[in-house]
Amino acid sequence: MNRLFGTRSNAPKASLNDAMKNIDERVSSLDVKISKLNTELTTYQRKLSQMRDGPGKNSIKNRALKVLRQRKQLEAQKDQLMSQSWNISQAQMTTDNLKNTMITVDAMKRTNKELRRTYGKIDVDKLEDMQDEMLDLIDQSNEIQDALGRSYDVPDDISEGELDAELDALGEDAEANEEAAGESLPSYLTDSALANESEEPPKFVDEPETDEQEKKEMVAQ
Repeated sequence: MNRLFGTRSNAPKASLNDAMKNIDERVSSLDVKISKLNTELTTYQRKLSQMRDGPGKNSIKNRALKVLRQRKQLEAQKDQLMSQSWNISQAQMTTDNLKNTMITVDAMKRTNKELRRTYGKIDVDKLEDMQDEMLDLIDQSNEIQDALGRSYDVPDDISEGELDAELDALGEDAEANEEAAGESLPSYLTDSALANESEEPPKFVDEPETDEQEKKEMVAQ
């Protein structure tokens, strides 16, 4: 059976990277061969420029033409390999773009699923009720603050002119009270009497008279 149908190969299949690597190696090999042929052609051209016409020159010329044909063939093969390399590069780029696209699509699907799961837990009606309740609480708080800040027995329509007049009247009343208090004091409690007492000590009836020096000593004591 194996001879008729063959056996199933278990070898790994070549990828685009493997194909690209193989082509690059072949192109490098062709470059080496073309370089050798160019060196050989340069040698033949130098000899032909120094030889005269004759059978020897014709023989070298035929060899040079043969080498030139080989170089043309190798260059044609190199061009084909470069075209294949370009096509493989384009295919690899397209494959990478598709992979990135699939990764992006998969990430978007998972994100969409998570968003649905998250927003599915939110009840919009309950959220609106909570907002209304918060607004009511704020209004109640403002009313409480207004009630606490209300003034007692103080009219709100008092002008600044009336306050200034009342302040001046209080100043005049204070001055009048000071003058009345000064007039009601006895003479010995006035400022002039107190000043005289501080300068001269009081005299007693039974106190003997002394000279001026003794008075000064008594004042100093």
